[in-house]
Amino acid sequence: MNVKEQDKLAQLPQTTEPRNAGLPLDLDWVARVQANTSAIERRAATLGTRRSVKKAHQAAWLLKAVSCIDLTTLAGDDTAGRVKRLCAKARQPVRGDIMDALGMGPITVGAVCVYHDMIAPAAEALAGSGIPIAAVSTGFPAGLSPFHLRVKEIEESVKAGASEIDIVISRRHVLTQNWQALFEEMRAFRAACGDAHVKAILATGELGSLRNVARASLVCMMAGADFIKTSTGKESVNATLPVSLVMIRAIRDYEAATGFRIG
Repeated sequence: MNVKEQDKLAQLPQTTEPRNAGLPLDLDWVARVQANTSAIERRAATLGTRRSVKKAHQAAWLLKAVSCIDLTTLAGDDTAGRVKRLCAKARQPVRGDIMDALGMGPITVGAVCVYHDMIAPAAEALAGSGIPIAAVSTGFPAGLSPFHLRVKEIEESVKAGASEIDIVISRRHVLTQNWQALFEEMRAFRAACGDAHVKAILATGELGSLRNVARASLVCMMAGADFIKTSTGKESVNATLPVSLVMIRAIRDYEAATGFRIG
């Protein structure tokens, strides 16, 4: 790799975005949101055939992708040992010899994501690394536990050391078009997080249509979500390119209207 290519790789882009303040629920805006399913599917089908970055640029963006990953273990048989091994991987997600060959210093992942009971071993293993702990909450993955317990679960996870909280929305609010209920639920979750970032999992495989995905994305952002996510990984259909495209477009439109860039 020549000097010019090394310079391109010297620093991965890093940004610190202001937190999403949210805004009052705008039902007229929500009603205007549509999704042309056939057009979205045609556009998504072209994504895998396009490669606009090559050589050093490609390596840089692949490393950037690694730095955005939430390394996750959400199994019923999780142990402290498994979580600590995951945290070791989070500290060094790419082998040192590969990083040296690219002329890069060490990188870490975006976060380690665990159930509430595994926050303590994760915090011990990640001490001093600066890697955030994300905890799934609100009755993950179904989100059907009593509302006050879902809010309390968030508060307990923040108290235990989680700096990011992955909540799951009530799918029924989307399926019945009860946007007011979804907004109020999301606002309550956002408030319970305090200084911790709140990441709204939409469970898109259970929302029925791409239009519902687009509208749910917008409502969650209006309610203050710092991130929107496709799925828990536990549904029969999880992340897909059409769903991802719809959500990215929603993020773009929200930023254009409010100035807040959502994850």
